[in-house]
Amino acid sequence: MRIEFPNAAREDFHWVQARLRIGSAPDNDLVLAASQAAPRHLCIEQDRRGWVLQVLPSTDRVYVNARPVRERALLRAGDVVSVGDCRLLLCDDEEPTRRVPHKVPEGGRTAAALRAVAGPLSGRVLPLRDSLELGPDGDYPMGLAQGEVVGLRIGWDDGLLMLEDTCRSPRHPLRVNGVVVQQTPLLPGDQIGVATHRFVLEVPGSEPEREILPDEQTTADLPEAAAGPTGEVWWLIVTAAVLALGIALALLIRF
Repeated sequence: MRIEFPNAAREDFHWVQARLRIGSAPDNDLVLAASQAAPRHLCIEQDRRGWVLQVLPSTDRVYVNARPVRERALLRAGDVVSVGDCRLLLCDDEEPTRRVPHKVPEGGRTAAALRAVAGPLSGRVLPLRDSLELGPDGDYPMGLAQGEVVGLRIGWDDGLLMLEDTCRSPRHPLRVNGVVVQQTPLLPGDQIGVATHRFVLEVPGSEPEREILPDEQTTADLPEAAAGPTGEVWWLIVTAAVLALGIALALLIRF
């Protein structure tokens, strides 16, 4: 995996180890400025689920694709992790154009869709059908606040889903799994990013079922779903149990 630092004069950071420690202390694998991060702010570990981000105790909140993470979140290539005012763009090591194309059977093409996981269209599922165009005069607008425009087109070509950057904005390049592209075939599970927009390509039946581990059964399988709080309800459960025990004891003593 490779980390880019958008809008910062810093070289890309490469890592291959199973655990990446990030913070301002000099013994971290990736050292950030003290104004940006706590001495030991977060870590990213690789397991059978993929890359798992863990926010360490007594640190400020971390954001994934502009959504807050308080404890843990699963990451994918193309995600933007924000620590203070530092933005970390996770990029795949493999160029999308060098991958082996994946042909989708005729029956699976009608079910293909883009799921918007971040940006103005977040939460929407955009069916592909024959083709899909986002941007000026497309199926969905993608204009930016500054008046700039970005756009992309996805269409079927001999069983392949081909992605094309239709605007080629120098400020907001089109990326697949964090890597800048202008035209490339897509694979199921790819994350497409441009400006603040993030989309995940879903083609039912084209990906193997993900193995559910015993400790995964209550863990969301997407970063945007795992970005919310997961441990803050335990104090409510403990409080309710103590109150129930107190009421039971009071009734026992009374009668």
